[in-house]
Amino acid sequence: MLSGLMNFLRACFRPKSDQYSHTSLDTGGRQDGLLWYKDTGQHVNGFTSEQQTMSVDVIRKAYQATEEGFLSLVTKQWPMKPQIAAVGSCCLVGVICGGTLYVANLGDSRAVLGRAVKATGEVLAIQLSAEHNVCIESVRQELQSLHPDDSQIVVLKHNVWRVKGLIQVSRSIGDVYLKKAEFNSEPLYSKFRLREPLKRPILSADPSISVHQLQPHDQFVIFASDGLWEHLSNQEAVDIVQNHPRSGSARRLVKTALKEAANKREMRYSDLKKIDRGVRRHFHDDITVIVVFLDSNLMSGASSVKGPNLSVKRGGVSLRPNILAPCATPTEAGST
Repeated sequence: MLSGLMNFLRACFRPKSDQYSHTSLDTGGRQDGLLWYKDTGQHVNGFTSEQQTMSVDVIRKAYQATEEGFLSLVTKQWPMKPQIAAVGSCCLVGVICGGTLYVANLGDSRAVLGRAVKATGEVLAIQLSAEHNVCIESVRQELQSLHPDDSQIVVLKHNVWRVKGLIQVSRSIGDVYLKKAEFNSEPLYSKFRLREPLKRPILSADPSISVHQLQPHDQFVIFASDGLWEHLSNQEAVDIVQNHPRSGSARRLVKTALKEAANKREMRYSDLKKIDRGVRRHFHDDITVIVVFLDSNLMSGASSVKGPNLSVKRGGVSLRPNILAPCATPTEAGST
């Protein structure tokens, strides 16, 4: 899952990152991930070669190709594994190329930039991504405008807004049961099937993409799934990264969020950690975090440094030392 996008990133830019991941599947089969490394990476790399440059169009085509690839997989496996039609993923991607940061998002993950203010010494949090969760009024309005004939396109269920009472995000990779009528039928579980025929796609795989020219005072970018942002504000997350050593930044963010989750349940963090991960899904959402530290000299073009050091952590994944930056310090891989 890692090789394609990692090879592409290596060709564009060699970031210094510190990543820690805590993920699991919810009952609907969804997995909230930050990157579809293999598929998106391969397609972005191919489209970049065709057009000789990075662009919003290249990234959009990569998302489209990834979606089409997953749809092909669902089509092949539908006769044997029909529940794959209800599997989907958020997808947050960051690409740095030529001093420009591209951030693309499907779903409710979020990218936040830490920018230093020279006059005060503060580091401000700047959100870079747009989210597609129907808890946001503008997202509900967008869906309602796209489906004016469906009064139940967004439903408040158990005090949570959901698309057709099923899912919170309006855009994703996969979830084809809400995109293709042929996959919203038996033998798909009845809880995923709509009462009325699916006349047109409800969910979209069209990402929101923003473009940012990086500046010397841009310090780092936090990429994280919604599980982090349920417990920490943008500024709180930025302050945690800024006020501690770089090493272990992502792990520190996850631990802080878990402590907040435990406090809300009036339990100790140590007791929360003892709960089986499958059961813990009822106590807090999935949390995946990547922190990318930016090299101001590299951004300004004033340095000939080939690439800063790496420290990468992801639960259950071992990365080769040269997968991102063969000229840099070997990656550190592991899990907690």
